[in-house]
Amino acid sequence: MADEYRLVYVTVGSKVEAMSIADALIEERLAACANIIDGVTSVYRWEGAVQHDQEVVLIAKTGASCVEAVIRRVKELHSYDCPCIVAISIEDGNPAFLQWISENINQ
Repeated sequence: MADEYRLVYVTVGSKVEAMSIADALIEERLAACANIIDGVTSVYRWEGAVQHDQEVVLIAKTGASCVEAVIRRVKELHSYDCPCIVAISIEDGNPAFLQWISENINQ
């Protein structure tokens, strides 16, 4: 079922950091796949001031049962004090692809 799957959205400070986190998630079978999108401009409030930074987005494809472990592992590897790590439910998708996710993660 599609509701058993999640996209975990993470922002990081560099492509190198994104690759390191993605490699760990895939190697540890916490995610089946990760996409890295470089060159994102983020605008946010931090410590009372509006900030503008270049960031990298990492999107990990995983199962609902792995989300807690993914969040814990990303926090261990992440350089930020308060990293953006959010899980988004997959409502529908290619059944064969969703099955592939299941086959490539620890459940």
